[in-house]
Formats: sequence, C-alpha cells, structure tokens
Amino acid sequence: MNDESTIHPVLKRDCETVGRFALCHLLLMKDANYPWFILVPDRPGVSEIYQLVEREQVQMLHESSYLAQKLALHFRADRINIAALGNVVPQLHIHHVVRYRGDAAWPAPVWGAAPPKPYGHGEIETRIAEISSVLTEMIEVDSS
Repeated sequence: MNDESTIHPVLKRDCETVGRFALCHLLLMKDANYPWFILVPDRPGVSEIYQLVEREQVQMLHESSYLAQKLALHFRADRINIAALGNVVPQLHIHHVVRYRGDAAWPAPVWGAAPPKPYGHGEIETRIAEISSVLTEMIEVDSS
C-alpha cells in the first residue's frame, strides 16, 4: 500500500515521518523529552493487533523487535517502553519510547508526566537522519 493517507490525523499532527518498514510507517513523536518512535501498520481500519492477518502480526512483531533493539543499542537506553494504547487514537500504532533513569517521567509512564518539549531548529531533521542511518533494513526513508 505505502500510502500515508492511512495515518490518523492526530498522529500526523504529533509526529514526523521517518520512513517505512515492510508493513509499518515509522514516525517520530514531536517530543524531545524522549527518543520516541511509533510504528503504524499500513492497514486501514485496524485498531487491534489481532485484526491483522497472522503473517502481518508476525511481521509487526519483527519490525517492533528490530526497532526496539536498534533504539536500545543506539541510544544506550535503560529501558525501551513499548505500548499500544489506542485510547485517544483508535488506529493501531505501537509506541517505542527510549527511557533513562532520571528522564522527565522516570519511573512513571511518559503520558502526562511532562509537557511535550519541542525540538529545536533542525533537531527533528537531525534525529530522523540519525535513526535512519541506524535502521539499515528500512525499505524507504522519507526524503521530503
């Protein structure tokens, strides 16, 4: 499919597109408090993992695990928090948040713990380039 029009408007507003894996769009949350990435499967109308066909469930787990491992290594994370909540955005999306002891929310969940911190001038582009160079199995990186 590879169509960004399938991404929920709230995710489009709160995130920047990094690129794509085989199944999922990869987004960067616009909150510089944490390295925070979101996988969104390119499947319209899906709100739960079990709604994906079995091979897509396996693919999503593969992409999530790959992303988590690369984030943990690259950012030297104390933890990687992975969550699929869907209470605000009903579209299936999986948060991958790099956590450090002493970050703005530690040890609590990141939601509501600290106001979103905007990235400074050029920092989003730098973060996207940085993570894109680490995720060598990406099929496509957004160049816009």
